[in-house]
Amino acid sequence: MKKLFAFLTIAAMLTFGLANAIYAQDQEGTTEEMAQTDTTAMEDDSTAVAQPATTLAAEVVEEERDFQQVLKEKFIEGDWKFMGIVLLTLIFGLALSIERIIYLNLSTTNTAKLLNKVESALETGGVTAAKEVCKNTRGPVAGIFYQGLDRYDEGIDIVEKSIVGYGSVLMGRLESGLSWISLFIALAPMLGFMGTVIGMIQAFDDIAAAGDISPTIVASGIKVALLTTVFGLIVAIILQIFYNYIVSKVDSIVNSMEDSSISFIDILTKFKSNK
Repeated sequence: MKKLFAFLTIAAMLTFGLANAIYAQDQEGTTEEMAQTDTTAMEDDSTAVAQPATTLAAEVVEEERDFQQVLKEKFIEGDWKFMGIVLLTLIFGLALSIERIIYLNLSTTNTAKLLNKVESALETGGVTAAKEVCKNTRGPVAGIFYQGLDRYDEGIDIVEKSIVGYGSVLMGRLESGLSWISLFIALAPMLGFMGTVIGMIQAFDDIAAAGDISPTIVASGIKVALLTTVFGLIVAIILQIFYNYIVSKVDSIVNSMEDSSISFIDILTKFKSNK
């Protein structure tokens, strides 16, 4: 339930942020248009000497406006019915990716420092003190250590089996949500290709209705076809980068869990032999 709430919160924040960005661009475009109108009025009243500099400034403003709004204009031209679905895949995919990145960063533990604390606690306060150290430490490595210490009285063999079993459970938690991210990675270009096919069908329907092949007739359908594909591929590329980072982070944590578990078993064996 907590993960679902976090996912919905992140998705809502991303959606709200995109909406604000679009609104801000609209406001900026309106302001720039008013500024250009004022500039034109001032140019009519100014001398001929000041006209070249004013014209150059207006051209720079126009270039900046085109650069900032080109993405939004292409999005609108691509037909909201398809582009909106592709945008939703980006929002949900980013929400899942950000939630996983936050979770994995919080799960990262300094294993060398934790092993030293556990070993010192075993020497000074025994198993109970070591369990308290693990309980107060965040991350899957500390959870594995706590699980092993909890089975210490049953023997080292049982401790090893417990660590392996609980490690598999924690590994599943670390990889949770990756299948959904991979789904959105595959879904985004598929939706783009579907827009491509439908756009081409629309173009051929327009040709059949007009009874003639003309660039003006097929332009709108071809534009929808190309833009939806481009945006679908862009979304897939963005989510793929996040996915690869998350997978590498999971692999790093799993390797750390395996290495530290071996050292932890050695510490318990040494402690048991010294008793």
